[in-house]
Amino acid sequence: MKAVTRLRISAAVIATLAILYGTLVHADHHADSASATDAPTVLITGANRGLGLEFARQYSADGWNVIGTARNPEQADELGSLPVEVAQLDVADAASIAGLAESLEGRPIDLLINNAGIFPRVNKLEEINFDDYSRTIAVNTLGPVRVTRALLPNLRLGDKKTIVNITSRLGSIALNDFGVYYGYRESKAALSMFTKTLAVELAPEGFTCLTVHPGWVQTDMGGENANLTPQESISGMRAVIQKLGPADTGTYWSYSGEAVPW
Repeated sequence: MKAVTRLRISAAVIATLAILYGTLVHADHHADSASATDAPTVLITGANRGLGLEFARQYSADGWNVIGTARNPEQADELGSLPVEVAQLDVADAASIAGLAESLEGRPIDLLINNAGIFPRVNKLEEINFDDYSRTIAVNTLGPVRVTRALLPNLRLGDKKTIVNITSRLGSIALNDFGVYYGYRESKAALSMFTKTLAVELAPEGFTCLTVHPGWVQTDMGGENANLTPQESISGMRAVIQKLGPADTGTYWSYSGEAVPW
């Protein structure tokens, strides 16, 4: 009789422990799911290489939900190897932008980084090819305008409400003391004006709109002789983005944390 009682008690203890274990596992799973849901979301254009890829790498490593875009996702192997969501986007294609916006309908985005860009080297007025010039404006200026407008509903749903347009000191009128780079300079100067105008419009809603210069970086665009690694540039820009808020909207910064003259 005593043996039977001990067996019944042991069975009851085992059952209780099993229930407790299951509850803890469920709680841990729920906490992990809640953590992923509560994490902020960043969307980065042109994330398949260079600065965009490093942005995706660093934000995902810090636990953000990352949406990285590429014109050809099937070729974005490095981006695809990261714990990020890869989306197709050509910033110069209105249909592509509309498709992205439709796929993200109702999803909050905390931070939009308009990073995609091209850099044709044109040093003299006589060398300008107007098809290439128009393409540069379409990608570097109209691209961010189109993408920002399309994703504004998502940004309004986000907590951080931050829009960052990646530029270059070559877009600074005040710092243009050696000329060259027709088309590229104009595209980035116009992007700065868009950022400032957007900042004024969205200030009442608590948005932070910034233009940020990444420095001279060792990417396909910057070349191997550049003085910054992508890791250094992105770490610096992320620190700048992190420290600035609505009171700083409509301003122009360097990756180093220094203000850049328009």
